[in-house]
Amino acid sequence: MKLSEVTLSHHYADLGDVFGALVAPTPFSQPQVIDVNPAVLQLLGIDPNEKSEPAWAQLGCGAKLFNGSRPFAMKYTGHQFGVYNPELGDGRALLLGEIETGGQRWELHLKGAGKTPYSRFGDGRAVLRSTIREYLACEALYGLGIPSTRALCLIGSDERVTREKIETGAMLIRVAESHVRFGHFEYFFYTKQLEALRTLIGITCQRFVPGTEGLTTGEQAEALLRFTTRRSAELVASWQSVGFAHGVLNTDNMSIIGDTFDYGPYAFLDDYDSTFICNHSDHTGRYAFEQQPGVVLWNLNALAHALSAFISVEVLRDCLEQFEPAVSEAYAHRMRVKLGLAQEEAGDQALCADLLQLLQQGQVDYTLFFRALAHYRGERPASALLDLLKPAHHSGLEQWLQHYDRRLARENSDTRERNRAMLTANPKYILRNYLAQKVIEAAEEGDYHPLRTLRQLLQSPFAENPEHEVWASAPPESGKRLPLSCSS
Repeated sequence: MKLSEVTLSHHYADLGDVFGALVAPTPFSQPQVIDVNPAVLQLLGIDPNEKSEPAWAQLGCGAKLFNGSRPFAMKYTGHQFGVYNPELGDGRALLLGEIETGGQRWELHLKGAGKTPYSRFGDGRAVLRSTIREYLACEALYGLGIPSTRALCLIGSDERVTREKIETGAMLIRVAESHVRFGHFEYFFYTKQLEALRTLIGITCQRFVPGTEGLTTGEQAEALLRFTTRRSAELVASWQSVGFAHGVLNTDNMSIIGDTFDYGPYAFLDDYDSTFICNHSDHTGRYAFEQQPGVVLWNLNALAHALSAFISVEVLRDCLEQFEPAVSEAYAHRMRVKLGLAQEEAGDQALCADLLQLLQQGQVDYTLFFRALAHYRGERPASALLDLLKPAHHSGLEQWLQHYDRRLARENSDTRERNRAMLTANPKYILRNYLAQKVIEAAEEGDYHPLRTLRQLLQSPFAENPEHEVWASAPPESGKRLPLSCSS
């Protein structure tokens, strides 16, 4: 499909003004195309060769609309840092409409598009820094096999925007199967708009929860809560396995279908630290890395409360009780795969926990260690692994490797095959914050080549790409724990 042939439908906007407001974008006067993502073009059924079309500059900033588009600001609320905020909604983003291709429907969401009725005191803009971070993070998580929104294109400008400092404005088009958040359900519940809540439950089930057609609203709500609980459990388990910290897991940043959603002050772990806090606004550590499973469960409780008009307390409890076992099972499976273990044994959890404790005590780079372990063949000395630890921790690693060797022996697997499998589970390239900062600084000087290079590497994070070895390096000390705020 050519870019000029793209025609959007607008199922969500058709629900009416109870669900949001029609709003015209506020375009940039001099938009600049920074990048168009060929992988997402292909996902949407658009010819990847169309990435060079001049029309992207206008389409990507709202100066020109796709055929059929009716830009719509969605209304929702949510709990932020545990406190309910009734004033939320799309304050700087617009749902442009939906592309239907290959039996799927993909929503296009323009971020940074200007003020809406839900902007409160905001300017409705996004800045280049935060937009680059989201653009890359979408592809990083997706490349790791973790459900995520995607990013279609990134548009820059000379427009001045004030955050912690004066920056330039930017926009991106986010792509997702759904932009419905936990907070959408909270909005209708707390404002006592139960018919709208019933409609939202019905349309969400119709699209994403098989076998719910013809059920009562209560039965649909239960099926939806079980679906979202399972998806959310699998999502947070996948974050923990790759060392991803979201940073601001408010209920308005939680996707009802279990996508990673609303990238802000996120970070991938460098040195392993279970207590890591990536958001410098998180003074209590509510969203620390190790707290993420518990916070997701807290958010699911908030969602369950929003559905309580249609589901009994006993059923709500039963739905939520599936979360912890689902997280444990999904995390254990992912960690066994990272360790090259095809079979399950009772001691695997302890083996994994002992390794993480060793990594934490030794301040060992999480990604580099597991990538090196994917090459391990029982050699002594295990130089590639020992080199990642300070000498004081070498004996601890040797003891752990002895346990690991005995565990691998019981697998009775081919070493080369195990290594190959582990190399597809332990990435070489991740979106470290110092790399994102390097790309941002180049882009601020008008050089977008580093951004495109990193985007391509993150889309294939398990490939060796030896010519790009520098992008797989550990950060310098100055590149660790970079301060990140919600405006990131």
